Amino acid sequence: MGILEVKNVNKRFGGLQALGDVNLSVAENTCHAIIGPNGAGKSTLLNCLIGKLIPDTGSVMFDGQSVLGRKPYQINQMGISRVFQTPEIFGDLSVLENMMIPIFAKRDGAFRMHALAQATKEKDIVEQAEHMLESLNLADARHDHAAAMSRGNKRRLEIGMCLAQNPRLLLLDEPTAGMARADTNNTIDLLKQIKDERDITICIIEHDMHVVFSLAERITVLAQGTPLVEDTPDKIKGHPKVREAYLGESA
Repeated sequence: MGILEVKNVNKRFGGLQALGDVNLSVAENTCHAIIGPNGAGKSTLLNCLIGKLIPDTGSVMFDGQSVLGRKPYQINQMGISRVFQTPEIFGDLSVLENMMIPIFAKRDGAFRMHALAQATKEKDIVEQAEHMLESLNLADARHDHAAAMSRGNKRRLEIGMCLAQNPRLLLLDEPTAGMARADTNNTIDLLKQIKDERDITICIIEHDMHVVFSLAERITVLAQGTPLVEDTPDKIKGHPKVREAYLGESA
């Protein structure tokens, strides 16, 4: 049994069957990719994994506990963090202040923006944030406004903010979308480093096959809301059903 278990999940939006009888098992401390053509149901499935959407039928369990119907802060408390397609950072704050927010929130259970001034005076929080920025190669930018960063560095910062919460599961939704190739490669290197240094499970939704085959140990291919194939990267490459789903014709 995996740390993340999806069983018999179905989800409809009116007359559209977005997910049909989806079963998925993600092994602990692995990187599992979910791929598929546009409209395959990837984002719908991801929103079910974080409790944002409740399936019509089926279950989503993380480490034996249901995620369905839970608030975002409860999902974080369970040990799940999510990186969105568009980096979600506080652009009007400094890079260091951004990194302090999840550290402060993890210690106090919540974060109120008006408490940021207090947090900046707490030596342990500042030191933890600076250490995290050093590990991300962002220390030189600590006093820069986050909005001024490149997209690649914004993504690096957002991933670091997730890691500051010490998650057991990191969900990544198109983490390299809109990036130049150099930034994409840097993100791949960062995620490889995270895999090597932490006991963490990574689940990634991604269109860029270079990213998928560089990171994933197992891949699930969705087509029209239903798992088409699940296997290792070597066996997914060139699989006739995968080629048919992406190219629209039999291989």
